[in-house]
Amino acid sequence: MEGSIGGFHLWGRFLHYRWTAGHRNGVVFFSILLISRLFMTPPKKTAREAILLLLLLLSFCSRAVAMADEDVRGAAAATDVLAKFRSLVEAADRKFARVRDLPPCARGPLHLLHCRKAFKAYTILWEFQQLKRPELVASGLRRWEIGDVASRIGQLYYGQYQRTSEVRFLLGAYVFYEAIVSRGYFEAARASAAPDLRLRYKELRFHARFLIVALLLNRTDVVRQLADQFRALVEDSKTAFQMTNFKEWKQVNQEISRFLKADASAKVSRPLRYSVLLDGHPTSFPYIARYHSTRMLRLQDALLTSYHRNEIKLAELTLDTYRMLQCLEWEPSGSSYQLPAKEACENGASSDQSGASGLIDINLAADMMDPDLPPNPRKAVIYRPSVSHLIAVIATTCEELSPDSILLIYIAASGKMDSNVAIQKDIRGKSSNSKANHAPQAFWKRDSSHSQPTADDKPNSSASLGQYLWLGSQGSEGSNNLYPEDLIPFTRKPLFLVIDSDNSRAFKTIHGAERGEAAALVLSHSKPLSVSVSDTDLTSSGSQFTFFLTSPLQAFCQLVGCSSGVDNEVYSNAEIVISSALAEWEVELCTSKSLHQVWAQILTDPFLRRLILRFIFCRTVLSLLCSSEDSTVHLPECLPSLPESFSPDSVVTQIPIYHLAEKLSVLNHFRFLDFIGDSIQSR
Repeated sequence: MEGSIGGFHLWGRFLHYRWTAGHRNGVVFFSILLISRLFMTPPKKTAREAILLLLLLLSFCSRAVAMADEDVRGAAAATDVLAKFRSLVEAADRKFARVRDLPPCARGPLHLLHCRKAFKAYTILWEFQQLKRPELVASGLRRWEIGDVASRIGQLYYGQYQRTSEVRFLLGAYVFYEAIVSRGYFEAARASAAPDLRLRYKELRFHARFLIVALLLNRTDVVRQLADQFRALVEDSKTAFQMTNFKEWKQVNQEISRFLKADASAKVSRPLRYSVLLDGHPTSFPYIARYHSTRMLRLQDALLTSYHRNEIKLAELTLDTYRMLQCLEWEPSGSSYQLPAKEACENGASSDQSGASGLIDINLAADMMDPDLPPNPRKAVIYRPSVSHLIAVIATTCEELSPDSILLIYIAASGKMDSNVAIQKDIRGKSSNSKANHAPQAFWKRDSSHSQPTADDKPNSSASLGQYLWLGSQGSEGSNNLYPEDLIPFTRKPLFLVIDSDNSRAFKTIHGAERGEAAALVLSHSKPLSVSVSDTDLTSSGSQFTFFLTSPLQAFCQLVGCSSGVDNEVYSNAEIVISSALAEWEVELCTSKSLHQVWAQILTDPFLRRLILRFIFCRTVLSLLCSSEDSTVHLPECLPSLPESFSPDSVVTQIPIYHLAEKLSVLNHFRFLDFIGDSIQSR
């Protein structure tokens, strides 16, 4: 009997294993065999054995029924998990939409409230999908849905960077975007037999966003890879969806290629950002530390905008605003921009502890940057704004400006209307160059000696320029024109104005007409100059003046036509010459007794000080360039004037340019003071 009972136990264990292993049909078959053994074999068993076998069968059957109920409940639970996931996605998307619909420059309490709610919602969603990933996958969750959630989180981070200029948010966006690519969240859907057009648009938008984030973080290799992937994705889309026109995406692909070609046209040797190691000059540190003015201002906000016909851009980021944006940020000295290493994992499984698979940091005050660096100035990049929108943003920013701060306004635009628009205006019987149509009456009733340039002061005699900048073809003719008087009301607050235009001289009228604070004006030359390149070739690499302000040596090489053929050692020596010159001028500025208070009060701000020094370099180089006799009309200007020792005719400014031209073997392109060369040779 003991042997029989032991056999029954073995049968029970086997049946239990087969059931738990998922072989339901086999369990039913073996149960039938066991029952037949009980009732159909000769009655050689005792009543006790039969009862024990029957009890064992009843116990097993009850257990099987319970396990079947558990399976049913498990399937229902998996369905409930997926339903809850969908519900969390919908709730998070609603909060995301509220943040997205806020004005791009919104930074008030309402924005902070919506942003915190959105980050919290996506934190809950991301933790839930991590905790319930097996159940979600078993119930039909697709990989691209996880990628879509990660893409939204990356957008939230990038939006925060746009509003705050804190690079930690840019890094957060990069971590999530990089995880989407490395784990192939969209690839499975792309390879399916029935590709989804809506999903393909999602993937295209994601790649474009990731490329911009990688560009802003100077991930050059990643940018190149993403550009190639985007190009291949557009081509695949045209093949997979032959009935759909991907003209807009082909245009985006062309913009990417054009932007990267222009950005890579110059020799890259140092970052555009302010580097303490490269841009800080040890010889001038003591003078900066001891420098004292009656008032000290720091750069708190910057407003950057540009409008040129056919300008180089990537989405809503033009090449000129990109360079200025980078120029007004700190370059970390340590490893702050290094992303955490990821562990190798099979089949794209999320086994690393990076931000894309770990918890989302919603603490907006957390400091992930180099603790030794101050925060970046906040920057608002406005793409092709209307004049009214631009004025509204300036007004809002001025309201938020603290008493010890200054606002930088950078505007790059033409003073000439687009010829196509001008023709359309003329067809309607309106004169496109009429002063009466372009300017407010009050502006022309002011002192005409200040508002109208003289014949000798016209920036470009070949084209009729009004006293404005042209910001596009929106609305009526006059609504597209930004006049100097439009900016005068904002001079109640300290302003640092950079006007990069062929008509920048029109804005000289702001000087002396301020409403409370004297503005610092930095005005570009009227057209690009070069010893060998045409104007068209120069503009294909962005504005020359902005290039000088953000990358002086590269701009100098472009000016003299040696952008690509310079030996690395020669280029490094040229960098040293420029660095030494800027350090010397920095000391001169700090010790000058005739420096105007407008410049003195911003001299301790590293970003603005660097712009001033580079402006001096740009003006001196362009004034010494061998060109036509009227080349002086093309010189950049600044108001109020800097001390005479920094004029283009000064020995202090000419000697470094002589050394630089000598290093690059381009002395023949410049006109120096007669005794400069002799004095240098005699040393």
